[in-house]
Amino acid sequence: MRGQDYRTDLLEDLRKDRKDAAAYLTAAARDSQEALLVALRDVAEALKGIGPLAAETGVNRENLYRALSGAGNPRLSTLGSVLSALGMSLSVNLKQSFNERRPTRTTKRRGLMNKTSAHLKKAQPRRGGRA
Repeated sequence: MRGQDYRTDLLEDLRKDRKDAAAYLTAAARDSQEALLVALRDVAEALKGIGPLAAETGVNRENLYRALSGAGNPRLSTLGSVLSALGMSLSVNLKQSFNERRPTRTTKRRGLMNKTSAHLKKAQPRRGGRA
């Protein structure tokens, strides 16, 4: 019975505030893919219910239950349609440790391109001036 009370309270909290639901998904995503899928199922149940969500997204209800399980392996398009139906979207952020890495060839090249662009702007003749 205690687990039922926790789940009921969780779904009620997720239903009350979409910002809390988004924070719950973000925390689950940081933990693992499995945790994210189970959390997305919790949010889906709280905000819409799996049946109505399946109808809205065009995904079979049983397939949606399977996709949003710890062992699920949904397509990106399925995740996108579920998140969209819930009024949310997926975003990508850099890991903290990524900023500490050495510059790559691409970032060095981008820096060179910026320097070249600034140099070319200085070298362009001004309007009405001499070439």
